[in-house]
Amino acid sequence: QVQPVESGGGLVQAGGSLRLSCAASGSIFRIAAMGWYRQAPGKQRELVAMNTNDRSTKYADSVKGRFTISRDTAKNTVYLQMNSLKPEDTAVYYCNIIQGGYVYWGQGTQVTVSS
Repeated sequence: QVQPVESGGGLVQAGGSLRLSCAASGSIFRIAAMGWYRQAPGKQRELVAMNTNDRSTKYADSVKGRFTISRDTAKNTVYLQMNSLKPEDTAVYYCNIIQGGYVYWGQGTQVTVSS
């Protein structure tokens, strides 16, 4: 099975930028989609952005125009470039990989945006 390995995240001031990376390790066959979710304290986990094998992308309305998801298939890595960050973007960000009909999650990486 595939294992998502995340990197990036940290503390940034409002208006700043961060980039998250997620590399798929282990069995990398039949990956259908790679993307990012986030969960803020006291809130449900929500989709941030997703990239599928047909190169289509989906974004949460709250991040459109500010976040960009990209995928390097040769490296089996998905990136999330986050610009114009807001305090409400503060959350734990989780990499999500869909493979063979199953969903795999990374361990999560904290993103904190100070005002």
